[in-house]
Amino acid sequence: MDKAVKPILMRENRLHLHRPAHKPGKKQTTMNMTEGKPLVLLSVFALPLLIGNLFQQAYNLADSMIVGRMLGADALAAVGATGSISFLFFSLFNGISGGCGIVTAQYFGARKDQLVCKAIANSAYITLSTSLLTGAIAFCMVPTVLSWMGTPAEILPDAITYMRMTTASVPLVAIYNYASSMQRALGDSRTPLYFLVVSCVLNVGLDLLFVGAFGMGVFGAAFATMLSQLLAGLGSLVYAFRRNPYFRLEKSDLAFDRQIAKSTLRLGLPLALQWGLIAISTTALQSTVNSFGATAMAAYTATNRLEQLVQQPFGSMSMALSTYAGQNMGAGNTKRIRIGFRDSLLAMAALAGGMTLIMQLFGESLVSLFVSEADVIALGRQALKITSLFYIFLGIIYVSRGVLNGIGDAFFSFINGIVEIVGRVGLPLLLLQWTSAGVWSIWITAGLTWLLAGVSCLLRYFSWRKKAGVREAQPA
Repeated sequence: MDKAVKPILMRENRLHLHRPAHKPGKKQTTMNMTEGKPLVLLSVFALPLLIGNLFQQAYNLADSMIVGRMLGADALAAVGATGSISFLFFSLFNGISGGCGIVTAQYFGARKDQLVCKAIANSAYITLSTSLLTGAIAFCMVPTVLSWMGTPAEILPDAITYMRMTTASVPLVAIYNYASSMQRALGDSRTPLYFLVVSCVLNVGLDLLFVGAFGMGVFGAAFATMLSQLLAGLGSLVYAFRRNPYFRLEKSDLAFDRQIAKSTLRLGLPLALQWGLIAISTTALQSTVNSFGATAMAAYTATNRLEQLVQQPFGSMSMALSTYAGQNMGAGNTKRIRIGFRDSLLAMAALAGGMTLIMQLFGESLVSLFVSEADVIALGRQALKITSLFYIFLGIIYVSRGVLNGIGDAFFSFINGIVEIVGRVGLPLLLLQWTSAGVWSIWITAGLTWLLAGVSCLLRYFSWRKKAGVREAQPA
């Protein structure tokens, strides 16, 4: 049990606050992951997440194809140049949202329904305030940050336009993230999927309308994304309040709870720091990419889009493991957590091998989906041959991260962020200064950073497992 959560559970035990959340005849919208075969539970839970992530990436691919094919390589480079900055600004409330989900999952695993309801209410307050603050700061800083990154002058206006629209949509994204994180914490990975699929389909249609028919350029692409995100968030939230019994809050649930807020921030802020450091590291690497010009930027954007697709099965299993580990940590069952880690790692290793083979054989065809310029395609093809050799470490990162985040290992988040920033900031300097890697240092850096992060994740996991084994061996 995470030490930030345990005092609250002890308080609730003394007060005997426990109410049944389910009513006879009502459809179950939760999943108890403390019982049953771990890999089966994880697979069932992860499948809707994977489908949703694939739809999201399908949209991202379609968005990049529409921008690249209809507006050209410079427009694609402008959109790609904003990716790491968007990640940086979104990382704060994403981390806080993750902390909210962990706390809720641990309460759910401990069968404390009253605390689950209180966590849902308090998570809304924290997520909304964080997203509004983040979005406002980000909107004001866009031109300055893009200039600091050395964004080429020919694509800077489009990059600023796209980034301004993206930062304005931060609170809209927060609505969906809040609803989906609460539902996943309760074992419901299907409901967020339904609204995400509708959003992605709508997004592609609006892209074609705004960019193709109306000629609105990168502004149209960003505006389409904003509208679809708003609909996904509102739809998911309304459905949760109408169908999930834990969202039917009573007046006592709505009161601000300092202990729950403290637990959420204790777990969420390190996650935010982790993602913030990763975002800073990717921003630093994007600056290195920018120094090689628009061709390298377009190739990097195309390979990034493809590798985001590759990472979706890993990310889906990681989210499933986070809920699984959180619920079982709340139930005090660390043995099940270890079994889930082992089985998931073997599955992700097999998947990484298959993805590596695909990129080695069909990289050129995949890059040509985004751009038609021969020099960009050639660069992207060779880049995929480099990075795909390191996909096994991506699997290790995601599996370890899912478990460690789920058990509430706040310090790990800090370690992981430091490793990523050292890799993406330090390695390009070493490669450019001491080797003749040139433009290839971009993708060599990405692969070596995955290797470093994967090793550090494994070490941290085995450290936790050793301590958990010692605790289990002690007499009750």
